[in-house]
Amino acid sequence: MEQVIIGVDPHKLSATIEVVDGHEQLLGSGRFTTDQAGYAAMRKYVKAWPDRVWAVEGANGAGRPLAQRLLEAGEQVVDVPAKLAARVRLFDTGHNRKTDALDAHSVAVVAVRTSNLRVLKADGELEALRMLTDRREALTRRRVQMVCRLQALLAELLPGQAKRDITTGQAKAMLATVRPRDIAGKTRRRIAAEALAELIAVEAKIKKATAELKSLVMARGSRLMDIHGVGAVVAGRILADVGDVARFADRNRFASWTGTAPLDASSGEQNRHRLSRAGNRRVNHMIHIAAVTQLRLDTEGRAYYRRKRAAGKKPQEAIRCLKRRISDAIYKQLVADALQAQGADPGGHCGASQESSAVDLPPHIDTSDQPLPDPQPRRYAGPPTTRKRQSHTPLLSTG
Repeated sequence: MEQVIIGVDPHKLSATIEVVDGHEQLLGSGRFTTDQAGYAAMRKYVKAWPDRVWAVEGANGAGRPLAQRLLEAGEQVVDVPAKLAARVRLFDTGHNRKTDALDAHSVAVVAVRTSNLRVLKADGELEALRMLTDRREALTRRRVQMVCRLQALLAELLPGQAKRDITTGQAKAMLATVRPRDIAGKTRRRIAAEALAELIAVEAKIKKATAELKSLVMARGSRLMDIHGVGAVVAGRILADVGDVARFADRNRFASWTGTAPLDASSGEQNRHRLSRAGNRRVNHMIHIAAVTQLRLDTEGRAYYRRKRAAGKKPQEAIRCLKRRISDAIYKQLVADALQAQGADPGGHCGASQESSAVDLPPHIDTSDQPLPDPQPRRYAGPPTTRKRQSHTPLLSTG
């Protein structure tokens, strides 16, 4: 029986599917709830097509829960970026109106026409890293809110003695000196004491999450933390979002995905580049943290930054150059870690496989970057394979 594609438009409470063959002929469709009964009914409905591939739109966003359930059930799943589905919908209908049925159809058509979509695979360690990094980021934002609230209360209790960067110990000492006698003052002090207790509890949770991240990164065999400025939090976010580094053909594609590669804005005889706002902004922020950390320490990164400043670069331009340098170093280390895990020669290259984890983000490659390689043959059927290792050694700086 011919292989079929099941396009999925996922939502929190429902999922709309459309089954098409290799010629984009409609074979079936339906709308199912995402609870246990609806999921079982959807799986029962598609049993008529044993050779099937699920194409889920946004497998890293709204489609993540369904993609994870399908992967755990042993199904073949590919990720369809929402931008590709929107383009197909626009060209197919002449407008960009959205319905669940049209979305599912567009997703299925993308999967039929595109041979190099990311094939997802289940990876419990990466999923745990993603959840821990998300949890720590949420705790960090909550800590900032509590610190701001506590500072506001202390400024009212002790006018003129507020500190810009206050610690829990300093806040506790300041509260110990306040003994208001009116009801408003007593209430204000009590609320400040409760805010301080909540802040101490949140900081303890942040410390615990950081320790768990560090243990997971080390258990995975990654040596990203050997790079100056890359700690457990930065390494955890990079590993969780990158997934399989083999999906990036080279360091230039990786830099484009991280948003550290400038965009070509040349016109005529004018040759110039501009700042890229594309790519994974969370990973870009992690690289920025690593760059700022390197500037504070006596590292090769700070020496490189000073050379760029001496060459006439503005401070922000020099930092962007340093961020690209760090991006290259991270890519080099990720490749080395992947080869080490495979037992391969560290001087080789793991290739540009399209296999990836369900927690990956789609790499947004700008048209101004180097051209894409020739389309790869469809690899939905059978177990995923890995391209042969290249013999050259990528030149990447670790500065």
